[in-house]
Order: sequence, then structure tokens, then C-alpha cells
Amino acid sequence: MYALKKNLATGSRDWLTTAESQKVAHLWKSTDPPPPGKHHSSLDSTIERHIGDFGWAQFLQALVVSSAWIFDAQQTFITVFTDANPTWHCTSDQLDCNSVSNICNLPNSSRTWDLPAYTSIISEWNLECSHSIITGLPASSFFVGCLVGGIVLATQADSSLGHKNMLFLSCLTMSLSSLFTVFSTNIWVYSALKLVCGFCRSTIGTSALVLTAELVGKRWRGQVGVTGFLCSTIGFLSLPAIAYLNRVSSWRSLYLWTSIPGILYSMLVYFFVCERIAPPSHSSYLTRSFSEVSFEQETWNNGNVYSTIKMLVQKRWAFRRLLLVMVIAFRIGMVYYGMPLGLGNLSFNLYLSVTFNALAEIPSSLFTILLISKLNRKISVLAFTMISGIFSVMCALKGQLWTRFQIGLEIISFFSACTACNILLIFTIELFPTCVRNSATSMVRQAIVFGGVFSPMLLAAESKDGISSYVVFGLVIGCCGLFAVCLPETRGRALFDTMDEEHKEKQHAMV
Repeated sequence: MYALKKNLATGSRDWLTTAESQKVAHLWKSTDPPPPGKHHSSLDSTIERHIGDFGWAQFLQALVVSSAWIFDAQQTFITVFTDANPTWHCTSDQLDCNSVSNICNLPNSSRTWDLPAYTSIISEWNLECSHSIITGLPASSFFVGCLVGGIVLATQADSSLGHKNMLFLSCLTMSLSSLFTVFSTNIWVYSALKLVCGFCRSTIGTSALVLTAELVGKRWRGQVGVTGFLCSTIGFLSLPAIAYLNRVSSWRSLYLWTSIPGILYSMLVYFFVCERIAPPSHSSYLTRSFSEVSFEQETWNNGNVYSTIKMLVQKRWAFRRLLLVMVIAFRIGMVYYGMPLGLGNLSFNLYLSVTFNALAEIPSSLFTILLISKLNRKISVLAFTMISGIFSVMCALKGQLWTRFQIGLEIISFFSACTACNILLIFTIELFPTCVRNSATSMVRQAIVFGGVFSPMLLAAESKDGISSYVVFGLVIGCCGLFAVCLPETRGRALFDTMDEEHKEKQHAMV
């Protein structure tokens, strides 16, 4: 109980787990019961009344926290370059050599790589003639690690560690595993380290998103949350630049250039980021004001860290919401991760293709930042998923004219998928109360990652051009927005702290 009082006195929001909210409710109800008929304020209104909905302190904290997305994006898409199929040319003047398109049909003495063999794992470990499942194993292992890590670590930030500690540990372990990747000796060690890296980074986006969202009032929550998406774009955009500068260097250089800054950033998070929501001068006001915040007594026994998932499953309305947004997220994830990984199959320069895709995320993030307060969540998700699906299918059209516009069609489809993903994550935050928000958001992000697990497999099963995979991407994402119609609209709605408050509001809306 002392720890709870101390957290309240310092303005810490780490106490806001379901189990501890019960203790807080009991503490305030037993020591200082509110007068009959007194209106209980929400946590959002309490924060905004005493520290404002947005200020420089919140801005700097949110900026530092959102920077985690930079390193997250780099590790997510780094295999686009390190695992790329390198180009080659014939070393003999024989006519049959120049007419052969499959390198595996030529003896080693008749062809050679355009760049040094150590620029890609494919050429360094002689994987050019290996089964496509083997060459796609590292990327799939990474996403499998993300999926497993999301399940195992989903509720830690809501229960024991807190959002700051989870963010610090995730960034540090992800960067260290990426650094160890430099010492890989074969495809199996490399894939195992990619699995560990994916496991460690699984909660970075969720912790950063929830932590930034809870630093500000509801009026700025959407804009600050999208800042993380913009930082993710910066990380994605930095990859082709780093890869181009190291194009004649070993693929291991890419991991060095991305892992070491990530380790330094982790130290910044540890020493400078805090979960206090007010400066010391305001803490006394918050201490008194939190006694006015209503904490409904939950009906579950929260004896383990997965109690929040139990809440989501046992409440029919919560489980229905979670299931719908996870289906949407899975389908968006297939396109969001699949398109960048498949850029090598397009008839366009790989460095420029990745750059254009990364640049497409900037207007997507800016569009969401500027218009998130005006956009209806359901209609927006439906519209952007359908647009993405239509243009993705058009990428697979045959003919010289369509091939010329192929990269443009792919960029429009990817832009729409990114925008749909951004809005969906904001939508998810608004659909669930504080006590389960991190877990719900994490599960939705894992659904996105689960879609990413299937993308390398789909691309690996394709022929060399791999264009028909874009038809699958288009059909998958084009239909998923229909599930959003079944969700409640949340634009402009205040966030609740407990499941009971959310349930009562739902019942009130049905009356």
C-alpha cells in the first residue's frame, strides 16, 4: 500500500493496472469516501485539469519515447538488403550463358556476382540455388519471434514492469541481438538470432504508443500517437541510405550501423524517460485530485499477469471488438510487411523502390496527424483498405504499359495500407479501457505481425517475378475493412479506466 501511495504522490501512472486500481479504489473509499451525489471525474479530466492536455514536458517525453520506432523499423526491414538476391553476370562469351536466366543452370566458372560475395547472405553462404523456404527463413523467423514475444510479453507492461522499463529492455535486447548477428557463421545461426531479435522487439511499438498516448490529454492523443508512426518512417527511410553507402561492404555492416545507435538510445530511455505525468510542483494537486477519480471495482481475480487477457475474453463485447480488430490487423499486416519484402521482384531499382515506399509513409503519417481528429474511424479503415486492395491487384496486370506504372501503383497501395494501419492502432486504443489497453493493443499488433509471418512464405513460394502475390495481397486487404463496420465509432469519445465503466457506457448507449 505504501508503494501505491508513493506512486500517487509522484504522479506516476505505472499504478494504473487493474489489480492495483482495485487497491486504489479500496484505499480512497475506505479513508476518504466522497460525499453523496458527488460526481467522480475521469483520469483524463483530472490530468487535463491540473497539468493541461499538452505542454513542453509532455512533448519532449513523447518525442524521446517515439524515437524507439526508428530502430524498430530498421530491424524490421533490414533483411530487404542483407538477404537480397544479388545480381550476376557471365564470365564467358558463350552464347548459351547469356541466354540462361536461371543462375543454377550454369557452372560456377561461367558466372560471377556483380558485387563482392559478402554483400548478401545469399552469395556469401552460397544459397542462390537453395530452396526458397531456406532463403526466406530469416525473415520468417524474425516475424515468428515477434509473434511469440508479443504473446509472452503482452501483459508485462500492464502488470509488473511498466511501460518505461518494458521499452528500455526491449530496445536494449533487440539491439544486442542485432549486434550478435554480425558473428553469424551460417543461415541457421543467423535465423536463430533473427528469431531472438524479433522476440525482443515485439513490445517496442506497443509500449511506445501507449506511453505517449497516456502522457497527454485526449485532444492531443491522436496527434502524439502518430508521431511514433512518423519516427518509424524515418527509420525505414534511413535503411536504403545506409545500405547504399555500404553497398560494397559486408552485409554485417548494416547490423553494426543500426544496432550500436539502438544500444545508446536504450541508455537515453533508461536515464531520461519517466512515467511521471506531472512536474513536482503539481504532484500535491494530483495526489488530492486522484481521490476524486472513480475506480470501479472489477469482478475478476487478477492473480496472474494474464488476467487482462482473461478480462478481454470473458467480456463478450470486449472479445467481439478484439476479434474484429485482430482480423483486420492480420490482413493489413500481410500487405504492410509483404510489399516492402517483395520489392526485389519488381522491375525497378531496389534502393529507389525501398526509398519510395519509405517516403510514402511520411504523407501517410502527416495525413493521419492532421486529420485524425476529423476522421471517422470505421469509414477511414474501410476506405483505405479497399483503395490498397484495388491498386495492389493492378500491380499484377501484365503488359508493357502496366509494368511502366507498376512502382506507382505499388506506392499508392502501400500508402493506403500504412494509413489504414495507423488509424487502426489509434482506433484500438480508443476501443478499450486503460486497464487492458496495452494488452489489447499488443494483441492487435501481434495480429499485424502474424500477417507478416505469411508474407515471406507467400513471396518464397512465387516464381522469380513474384507478381501474382500482389493479387493475393489485394484480395486480402481489400475485404478486411468490411469488418470495421461492425465496430463502434470512437472519434471524440473519452477513454475509460476500467472494464465496468466501459460496459456501463455501452449499455447507456444502447438505451
